[in-house]
Amino acid sequence: MESGNTSLGLNENVEAALAYAGAFISGIVLLILEKESEFVRFHAMQSTVTFLGLLALDLLLGWIPIFGFVFDFVIKIVAIVAWIVGIVKAYQGERFKFPIAGDLAEHFLPKV
Repeated sequence: MESGNTSLGLNENVEAALAYAGAFISGIVLLILEKESEFVRFHAMQSTVTFLGLLALDLLLGWIPIFGFVFDFVIKIVAIVAWIVGIVKAYQGERFKFPIAGDLAEHFLPKV
């Protein structure tokens, strides 16, 4: 379980959970501000990739007549579940990887 401090002076698990609190916006903010904790940076990148990806998918599929409404509903449910799971797992100190987004986050995350 992660429990170190971060460059912002918060506990790692608290700051990692905050990466999900504001979806991709808080993820981007923490990617910019956090310089020390790889744990926090991973969760911030995963939050950014997950929620920007879901937003793009929602905007793209939302244009499909009739089915767009169904896709919109399903994507919103997935986003809510990902939001809750991300906050809980990060707060528990787990480096939990979402399918696809977790691997992309590791790939895009520059090493400090």
